[in-house]
Amino acid sequence: MTAWMQTLPVWVQTAMLLTASNVFMTFAWYGHLKNMQSRAWFVAAIVSWGIALFEYLLQVPANRIGAAELNLAQLKIMQEVITLLVFAPFVVLYMKQPIKLDYLWAALCMLGAVYFIFRN
Repeated sequence: MTAWMQTLPVWVQTAMLLTASNVFMTFAWYGHLKNMQSRAWFVAAIVSWGIALFEYLLQVPANRIGAAELNLAQLKIMQEVITLLVFAPFVVLYMKQPIKLDYLWAALCMLGAVYFIFRN
């Protein structure tokens, strides 16, 4: 990790690493649906596994950094919010699918979870 990043609050460091991790995770889980439809499923699985390695190289340090100040429930809620924030643009921009009202309802539920899990 770079020196400037270490000067940021723990939750910001965690969020940044989890966001980058989530980009890899989203492509590992769903990218093959667009790019590898003509390939055997096990080829897509191996490629996805390779992409997921980069996810874990970011996700593991993110959770270790976050665990210094956040509890597991807070880390999990942060991860889920970031997942939705990464997934919605991925679906619309990369997969070329329409945005759905379901994303709004999911986001509102997650905002409620964020409120209750992070309140003091």
